[in-house]
Amino acid sequence: MTTQLLQEASQVIPNPQLLINVISKRVRQLSLGHRPMVDAGVRASLTDIALKEIIAGKLAFEEVKADVDGAK
Repeated sequence: MTTQLLQEASQVIPNPQLLINVISKRVRQLSLGHRPMVDAGVRASLTDIALKEIIAGKLAFEEVKADVDGAK
């Protein structure tokens, strides 16, 4: 994972916890055989692919906010 990709992705998803969750879920999908949505190159890691997808706007995500009593 390159620092530059992480910085660019954090501009798209500024919440660090949400960014890490999106990256980890996408890496899991890629490791299970899902195809990359961007041209990542031969030697790119799964994390780099996920970051490039976030930067390119290929991943949709929704931030769920909890109610005051803790329910979603």
